[in-house]
Amino acid sequence: MTIRLATFNVENLFARAKALDTEVRAEGQPALSAFETFNRIAANPVYSDQDKAEMITALTTLRVLIETERGLRLNPSQFDNAWALLRENRGDFLAAPANAPPRIVANGRGDWLGWVELTVEPVDETSTRMTAKVIDELAPDLLCVVEAENRPALARFNDELLGGRFAHCMLVDGNDPRGIDVGLFCTDKVKVRWVRSNVDVPDPKRKGKRLFSRDCPVYQLRLPGGEDLFLLLNHLKSQSFSSGDPDPLRRRQATEVRSIYDSLRAEGADFVAVLGDLNKGPDGDRHPTLEALIGPDSPLVDVYGHAKFSQLWGDKDPDHERPGSFQSCSLKNRLDYILLSPELAGKVADGGVFRKGLWGTPSNQNPPKLWTVYPEITTGRHGASDHGAVWVDLDI
Repeated sequence: MTIRLATFNVENLFARAKALDTEVRAEGQPALSAFETFNRIAANPVYSDQDKAEMITALTTLRVLIETERGLRLNPSQFDNAWALLRENRGDFLAAPANAPPRIVANGRGDWLGWVELTVEPVDETSTRMTAKVIDELAPDLLCVVEAENRPALARFNDELLGGRFAHCMLVDGNDPRGIDVGLFCTDKVKVRWVRSNVDVPDPKRKGKRLFSRDCPVYQLRLPGGEDLFLLLNHLKSQSFSSGDPDPLRRRQATEVRSIYDSLRAEGADFVAVLGDLNKGPDGDRHPTLEALIGPDSPLVDVYGHAKFSQLWGDKDPDHERPGSFQSCSLKNRLDYILLSPELAGKVADGGVFRKGLWGTPSNQNPPKLWTVYPEITTGRHGASDHGAVWVDLDI
């Protein structure tokens, strides 16, 4: 029997943080950086004067605070035009009188309970329908869904836009507060035996911090022939430099994913797949961040190099190389992977990158020249995602 396995970064199904959903990535990046800065400093047990000044600056970037004719004031329209909302559930954090600049009155984390959360807005309706069209045409039996809001969103999407194609919609909340988790769709061909989260694995280099930006859940699945398939779903550290070079953290994450894989193999697992958005291309890498997974000493088989994986990089111009999966699909934009244990790699019958829902770079005024997109997609906002879906057929 053939089982189709795929991974697809859907960039949210119904609602997405405003700062993540900009036409030009750089437009929302200052807000994302301020969001990270505020929540990092807000966790400190004691706030110094510098901490308070940095949090005020972050709140200004997020438009929780705005400059007016009377100076800096609390934004009265946070719900409409701010990048984020300040939540103060208990205790006093911010004093914002009408006739004076706001000031932070909390002296540490113990003085208040609250946080800053990014404001969200609905995903373009055409984009949501194109995401469903990609999944419907690709017709995977097992789909790793990257950047899904939550399990109810997965179930609603399956019921309302996919006609109940999948029997199982699985998602364990991860460490990212922005609503971009990794989940799994399975058809009724497959039974979910168990899932194990790694959300609380500590970061060996950052005291008190968790290692995975989202999670690396492990699923044990029973296939129709009685074999067990183990899936490790991933969305590694983003490419943002807002809090420094992301490569060292991503490298530690990749090393831990490899450790989880090695443990499964030591326990006797033959069929194992590591898949998802690893957020790094294989070339031009000064820090070999994915070496544990795709380096020369890795036992995992990268499907991009498999003899049965399609080398048809563009259906309009097959000879023009676009071997990536993100935006322009250059090699450095190969972010989405399926990596297989040797036994599982021996079962590959076919595979490729599905790009019909991918407009390319969102700011492009014209559709891509190298691959065909759905006719409903006439602008970047209509695209199913900035990512193509990567898939393989397994004869098991």
